[in-house]
Amino acid sequence: MIEFTSVTKRFPDGTTAVDDFSLVIPAHRTTVLVGSSGCGKTTLLRMINRMVEPTDGRIEIDGEDVSTGSPVALRRRIGYVMQNGGLLPHVTVADNVATVPRLNGQTRRAARDRALELLDVVGLDRALADRYPAQLSGGQQQRVGVARALAAEPNILLMDEPFGAVDPIVRAELQREVIRLQRELDKTVVFVTHDVDEAFLLGDQVVILAAGARKLQVGTPSEIIEHPADDFVSAFIGAERGRRALHIKHTPNGDVLVDGDGRTQGALVADGG
Repeated sequence: MIEFTSVTKRFPDGTTAVDDFSLVIPAHRTTVLVGSSGCGKTTLLRMINRMVEPTDGRIEIDGEDVSTGSPVALRRRIGYVMQNGGLLPHVTVADNVATVPRLNGQTRRAARDRALELLDVVGLDRALADRYPAQLSGGQQQRVGVARALAAEPNILLMDEPFGAVDPIVRAELQREVIRLQRELDKTVVFVTHDVDEAFLLGDQVVILAAGARKLQVGTPSEIIEHPADDFVSAFIGAERGRRALHIKHTPNGDVLVDGDGRTQGALVADGG
């Protein structure tokens, strides 16, 4: 479990990116932070692994204050996936994936074996292992980024708008892959996006944010879609679908997200599952 308690982040120029933010992120679930650019969602994410240090407040992982230990050691046990993959361009796919295991003391052979296993996990052909990032498609690079984040077998996986730079078809494929991986690996995932449909598709818990990381609503996709907290949340949901109302359709095979014209937008992650 990750817990934010009265966390604030003020930058030297006077900007308050996060103002008195508190939230419990449950273990083994996917929590999605969604909001417009500049609302503080990426700052929140990066404070978990201390890429950004809070000005005030406390962040705990399983009851332990993250500020009490080494930030480097903390980052090595938390997976991190960013937009555009963030791969080392002059290092092969296998060596990119093996980076953290090597830093943690594994032999080159053991780290490579682990990298090859993870290519299988994220659905990449092992034949790509000795290629360089520039030789891969955008979707393949993102899969390598996920594999690298999983290499140290972290309990927590942070994903910072990881699919924002790929085309819609590849994005949908990668979203399905995240759902599959979460069902198989049971991680605590914190996912940042500005796309409310992506939030509803992936999140067990969705947190809708305004400027200063002010919480507008926290709940399951079904709760937010069926019972938006206020007119602003209703407008935010509608705006992403061209002002067409989103709603939940209950089917024998599970809940699906449907727009106002009756078109299915995708299957929802089961509440709490």
